[in-house]
Amino acid sequence: MITIDGAFGEGGGQIIRTSLALSLVTGKPFSMDNIRAKRKRPGLLRQHLTAVNAAREVGSAEVRGNQLGSRSVAFLPGAVKGGHYRFVIDSAG
Repeated sequence: MITIDGAFGEGGGQIIRTSLALSLVTGKPFSMDNIRAKRKRPGLLRQHLTAVNAAREVGSAEVRGNQLGSRSVAFLPGAVKGGHYRFVIDSAG
């Protein structure tokens, strides 16, 4: 499993979104700590949680830590499933 420090770089939400996409494409699991550590409100907000849960559904993944405010997530991708998906993101902050 790849371990990622979510505080790296700008320490915002982009690192979780990019990590999810790359995990789905490569099939490699990852764990991330310090999610959004450099933000005023650290941890997963609704839009980040929606991204995690969307990747879970599309990629038949096992996920730990997918809850609001979580500062750590483990993502273990499965087989990516084709189809039509719709995910509603309530807000961007």
